Amino acid sequence: MKKLGDVLLQPEPFSELLMGNHALVRAMLESGVRVATSYPGSPTPEIGAAITSLPREKNPIYFEFSVNEKVALEVAFGAAVNGHTSCVFFKSVGLNVASDSFVQLGLMDIPGGMVIVLGDDPGANSSQNEQDNRHFGRLSYIPIFEPKDPAEAYKMFKEAVRVSREKHMPVVLRLTTHVCHAKQKIEFAGLEIKEPDNEPKFSPEKFGPYIPLTRSVFELKKIALERLKKFQEDMKDSPFNEIINNGADRGIITAGLPFKSLLEVVPEIEEGVNILRLGVVHPLPENLIIKFLKEHGEVKILEELDDFIEQKIKALAYDNNLNTIIEGKVDLDDWIGEYTPDKVRDVLEKNWPDLLPPKESKKPIHQAIPRPPQMCPGCGHRSGFYAIKKALAEGDISVADIGCHTLGYLPPYSLGQVLLSMGHSSGTASGLSLFNTSKKVVAFLGDSTLFHAGLPGIINSVFNQHNFTLIIMENDTTAMTGHQDNPGSGRNVRGETKKIAIAPLLESLGVEKILEVDTYNQQKLTDYVKEALDFDGFSVVIAKHPCMLKFSREQRKKGRILKKVQIADKCREIHACVSTFGCPSFQLNQDGTVWVHEDLCIGDGSCIQTCPVQAIEIKK
Repeated sequence: MKKLGDVLLQPEPFSELLMGNHALVRAMLESGVRVATSYPGSPTPEIGAAITSLPREKNPIYFEFSVNEKVALEVAFGAAVNGHTSCVFFKSVGLNVASDSFVQLGLMDIPGGMVIVLGDDPGANSSQNEQDNRHFGRLSYIPIFEPKDPAEAYKMFKEAVRVSREKHMPVVLRLTTHVCHAKQKIEFAGLEIKEPDNEPKFSPEKFGPYIPLTRSVFELKKIALERLKKFQEDMKDSPFNEIINNGADRGIITAGLPFKSLLEVVPEIEEGVNILRLGVVHPLPENLIIKFLKEHGEVKILEELDDFIEQKIKALAYDNNLNTIIEGKVDLDDWIGEYTPDKVRDVLEKNWPDLLPPKESKKPIHQAIPRPPQMCPGCGHRSGFYAIKKALAEGDISVADIGCHTLGYLPPYSLGQVLLSMGHSSGTASGLSLFNTSKKVVAFLGDSTLFHAGLPGIINSVFNQHNFTLIIMENDTTAMTGHQDNPGSGRNVRGETKKIAIAPLLESLGVEKILEVDTYNQQKLTDYVKEALDFDGFSVVIAKHPCMLKFSREQRKKGRILKKVQIADKCREIHACVSTFGCPSFQLNQDGTVWVHEDLCIGDGSCIQTCPVQAIEIKK
C-alpha cells in the first residue's frame, strides 16, 4: 500500500479515495503553492499532516506551524506579496486570532496569490462555538468559495488559486467539518512540479501602497470593492453554481454540505422542488438568483448556522420588486447544529409539510450510554489536577484555558470554572482577583497556548501587579490537535530547532515567583501550589510531564512492552482510584470490586500514590 505522500506526488492523473483535507494538498501541488502555514486546530490539521507526509527531498512546499493563526496568516501574506503563491489554513475560531490582519487583506494587491482555507465547525464538534465565518468575507471584501464535498474542494482550491493570482486578491475557501473529514473517490489531474522562481517580487512601487494610512485607505477600499465586483461578474457563469430543474413551482437555494443532505431528502418529496446550489457564497451571483426567484412562486433558503444568504436574497427580492414568497429560518433550532439529512428534513417540514410524507415509525433504538470526554490513561494533567485540588480551599476560583487540560472542568476534578478563548486565563484571572480578599484565584494555561496567546496576559499581570497563581500545564507538545510541535519542543516540521524554555522566559518578563515540578510528584505539586497561593502577587507553577499518549506510542514503536498495574488483595474498596483520581483504566464491578482494564492501562504508575491503602501495584 502506497504511503500518502507518495500518492499525492504521483505525476500521472489518477483516482483515489481520499479525505477532503488530503485532497487539498494535491490541489496545492498542482497549483504551484510555494508556502503553506497554519496553527493546528480541528477540522484542518490533517492538511498539515498530509504536507509533512511528502518526502522532504521531493516536497516543493515550504510549510510551518506558526505560533498562532495571526502569525501564520502574516507569513503567508508576506510570501504572497513577494510573488510566491501561498495558503494559510486554520479552524473557525482561529480566524478570530488572525482577524486583525485578515480584515486588511482585501485592501492589498497580492501578486503571488493567497488562499485562506477556513475550517468552520457547525455542530461545534471541536470548538467552543458555532461561529459563521462567512461574515468575515463580507466585512473584508474577500470572496468565498464553499464546496459541497471533497472532490469539489480539490477543484475549488485550484480555481481559488487561479482567481487569486489573476486578480491579485485573497480568496477564502470555506470548508466545514464533514467536507474536511469525508472521504470520496476523486479524479486528480496530472502533476508537473516546475523549477521554483525564487526571485523576490516585492514591489510597493508597482503593487502598493501596502501602508493603509488615512490618505490611502479610501483609494485602497475602492480598489477592493472594484476587484470584488469584477470577481462577481466573472463568477456569474461558474460551474460551481448549479441548478437542478424538476419542473416544480417551489425552489430551494442552498450551498455546501446542506446541498448534499438535501439530495438525500429529495426522493422523499418526489422531486417536488427545483434546486439552486451556490458554490460561490460571497459575493452571490445576483442575476442567477433573481432569475431563479422569478421562476418560482415560493423559495426556501436552506443554510447552516446564520441567515447569511437569506438576508442578501431577501434584499435582492425587495430591490427587484419580486413577489416570490421567500422562506428562511423559522425558529432558533434552524440556527443551531449541522444540517444532516434528518435535520434538513425537519427544517423543510416546518415550511412545506405537504411535500413530505409522514416519518415512518421506527423501532426504538437502544441508546448507547453517553461517554464523557476524558483525559488519556497516564495523562500528566490528571495527576496534576488531583494534586492541585488538594491545595485549594472550598470556594477558591479556578480559570480554564484551551487544551486537553480544559477537561479538568469535568468531575471528579471540577477545576476551571470559566473559559473564553486561547490565552484568556491570565487576563480573566486578573479581573477576578481585583477587590478579592477572601478567595484565591488560580488560572491554567497549556504550554502551546502560552506561546500562542498567553504571553500578553502574563506580561499584563506583571506590569499591573495582579495577584493570582498561574499554573502552566507543560507536556512538550500541542497534544489536543495531534501532537504538533511548539516553540518549547525543540523541534519543528523540518527537524531540530531552538527550544524556548518556559522558566527563563518568565524570568525575563519579570515574574518573581516561579516553581517547577513534575505532575507525577503529587505531594510536591500540592505543596508548591500552596506556596504560590501564599505569595503576595503574581506567581507561576510550571506543572510538567510529557504527553503519555505520545510517549507510549513512541515506546511501542521501539518494541518496548508497557507495564500494567493491578489491584492487590488488600483493596478496601474505598474507590479513590475511580471517584477521586478518575483514571479510565480502573473499572468498577457491581459488587464494588475494582479491576484494571489492561487495554487502557499503560503502567505509568501515577495512580499508585493515590490509593489510601497502597492497593495499587505494578503487575509483574
